[in-house]
Amino acid sequence: MRSGQVDRRDWLAAEFERQRGHLRAVGYRMLGSLTEADDAVQEAWVRLDRRDPGDDELRGWLTVVVGRICLDMLRARKARREDYAGSRLPEPIVSFDPAEDPETALILADSIGLALLVVLDTLTPAERLAFVLHDVFAVPFGEVAGILGRTPAATRQLASRARRRAREGAPRPDADLAVQQEVVQAFLAAARTGDIGALLQVLDPAVVLRTDGGGSGPLARPPVVGARAVAQQAQVFGTRFAALARRATVNGGPGAILAAPNQPLIVAAFTVAGGRLAAIDLVADPAKLGGLVLPPERG
Repeated sequence: MRSGQVDRRDWLAAEFERQRGHLRAVGYRMLGSLTEADDAVQEAWVRLDRRDPGDDELRGWLTVVVGRICLDMLRARKARREDYAGSRLPEPIVSFDPAEDPETALILADSIGLALLVVLDTLTPAERLAFVLHDVFAVPFGEVAGILGRTPAATRQLASRARRRAREGAPRPDADLAVQQEVVQAFLAAARTGDIGALLQVLDPAVVLRTDGGGSGPLARPPVVGARAVAQQAQVFGTRFAALARRATVNGGPGAILAAPNQPLIVAAFTVAGGRLAAIDLVADPAKLGGLVLPPERG
């Protein structure tokens, strides 16, 4: 291999590493799983190593390649999806100090909450690709259309449908994280004491509680909808969860972790909209929490 070829390959490898965080962000929004996103990014490197994009802008080229890989993964997932008891929730991104974790901050730069990812998971693979690549990462419709084998007009319609479903299906979180955390703390305090009146005050009338136990176990149950029904559930798990919950940031929003002896590890993500809890998502699937490292509790 000539020196110029070696230099070019080294440059491509270095540039790929510079773009890795961005590409993981694309993959996570497409797949709802950091593990699968990493697989997609690695496959993108294999394709880059096989084919030099030449004069194409590398970041854009890689974004499209990762999108294409994720589209294939979504189609394969849809084809083999088995019956799954309870809710199938995305893999949460948990941070105890976002300021010390710049890579996580990059992935969450556009505030992709668990509730929105749940809605994205209901889209067709083509709708999700059109929405994520165009609306989130500003890939032109012409390039997205090339991936899908559709016209730009048809691709624009896919993105429009996805955008509408995302807007209607996922509550828009309040902007102030500190205010959101106050609402969550009020909810946990009410759950600890079983105060049904206080719970109803902080719950949106249409609140939804989703639980993902990995398709089995006590958390494998359908969503609970409505303030009173969720409040009653909170009374049941209040002493078991709320009393032991550790505060955390989950997907850029308020969250909590239950990590106690003889208890399943649970990550809770809360969506606060209009000053009330609009969604509570509990993830206890060990396959989605295997990479979670808990810092020591502060005394």
